[in-house]
Amino acid sequence: MSFFDTIYSDNALPHRAKTVYMYLQNMSVSTGQCWPGIRTIAADLALSRSTVKRALVDLEKHGYIEKERRYRGNGSSTSNLYKLL
Repeated sequence: MSFFDTIYSDNALPHRAKTVYMYLQNMSVSTGQCWPGIRTIAADLALSRSTVKRALVDLEKHGYIEKERRYRGNGSSTSNLYKLL
């Protein structure tokens, strides 16, 4: 069963989360990790930033991704690392 079959059959997952998951899957490297910014995801998918944030929360809650906060050397935030599970 492919990841598409799994995510398509999850009726509890909103369509916004399915769309963002497919985007992350497309952006991920061979290790299943990617680090696009929320603004980038929103622009590429023509969604609002708040919709992308809600989708990421949905994906985390349903166990499809794990989010790791990342920081620059000076302590400021940078894009999150998303691990597809």
